[in-house]
Amino acid sequence: MIFCVEDDQAIRDLMIYTLNSAGFEAKGFEDGGSFFEEVNSVIPQLVMLDIMLPGEDGLSILKRLRSSSQTENIPVIMTTAKGTEYDKVVGLDLGADDYLAKPFGMMEMISRVKAVLRRTAPKETTNILKAGKLVLNTGEHTVSVDGERVQLTLKEYEMLKKFMENLGRVFSRDQLLQSIWGTDFIGETRTVDVHIGTLRTKLGSCGDYIETVRGVGYRMEVTA
Repeated sequence: MIFCVEDDQAIRDLMIYTLNSAGFEAKGFEDGGSFFEEVNSVIPQLVMLDIMLPGEDGLSILKRLRSSSQTENIPVIMTTAKGTEYDKVVGLDLGADDYLAKPFGMMEMISRVKAVLRRTAPKETTNILKAGKLVLNTGEHTVSVDGERVQLTLKEYEMLKKFMENLGRVFSRDQLLQSIWGTDFIGETRTVDVHIGTLRTKLGSCGDYIETVRGVGYRMEVTA
């Protein structure tokens, strides 16, 4: 079951229709109150959450979801019509799995939903992570590109592992800083940019897998 929290009825109905047509079961809500009332009895597989809502806004709803043990692991895709990047970054920092900027196409929405569900599905325990020509062995703590071993620093390795475990997911600079360097680290987000630059260089032909999401952060995508 996919829950769509969207106050515009026309958009909400179109989202639900498209999701149903793609083989998903979907249900819509116009505000946070009706949404949480339903969540008390049904835990959805994924939530499409608009930021601009009457009453409690989407960011506040996301924060509530992530603060509860019952809902903290529900995948959430934020939707926003705002022109600034601020809400996207805040949403990602609060734990959103992805975002869609309005107006978005219905086929793009379905593609993002499927991608997020693939990323968040329970994974079999394995020591090998693969992305295109890139292979990371967590057991041996090694990285290779097209069969050739690549030497990385600890932070570069940890950052690459983060990306490969979450292919397609966007991470803000603050998220990467806190995740890789820790909450006690005293420094600037520029540290992340510098390490991304050296990591791309060392990965050679696979360096392009790490994409810059303008105004937000970085993600790893393998298109070929």
